[in-house]
Formats: sequence, structure tokens, C-alpha cells
Amino acid sequence: MINLTIEDREGHRAPVEIPEGISLSLMEVLKASEYEVLATCGGMALCATCHVQVLEGPEQYFTATDTELDMLDTLPNAGPDSRLACQIHISEEMDGMVFRLL
Repeated sequence: MINLTIEDREGHRAPVEIPEGISLSLMEVLKASEYEVLATCGGMALCATCHVQVLEGPEQYFTATDTELDMLDTLPNAGPDSRLACQIHISEEMDGMVFRLL
């Protein structure tokens, strides 16, 4: 299992377990885990409504793609550790990561 920690908008942290080998994005996992993530574009990196902050994890997950950066630039609260959950594909390397919903 891949174990993540999700911090909601009120600051409460909860674990999320994901089976290894699953082919989903973080956005899909968050929605399936009943977190309030709009994801109005359906995961196409066109709306930035699945904005998350990477709090802990491997350095490679802190780096947004150019497509993400274009969308994140439209948000007033985006920072260097901001990502779009729809663009983070679940992998075993993510075990132990911590994300904050924004």
C-alpha cells in the first residue's frame, strides 16, 4: 500500500491508503476519498480547482510542469510547493508524502 497524509482546509490530517500499481492521479484519489476537490475540468490542468501544496516528499514532486505553472500563475495563493493534483500520478515513490488541500 501507498500511504499518504492529506491535510484538509481546516488543518486536520488524515491518512489515505492507496493500492500499489493503481493508475490514478492524486485528484482522482482525493475525490474517491470524499475530499472536497472541484476538479471542474476533469483532470486536464485547465481550471486549477485541484490545487494542493506538497508539504513533505521526494523533491521531484515539488516541481510543477510548464502546463501546471501556467494555471498556478492564475492563483493568488500559489507558491513554489503548489501543484495540481490532477497532474500528480500515483506511484510507489509517493509513500509517506503529505499534501495540503488549498
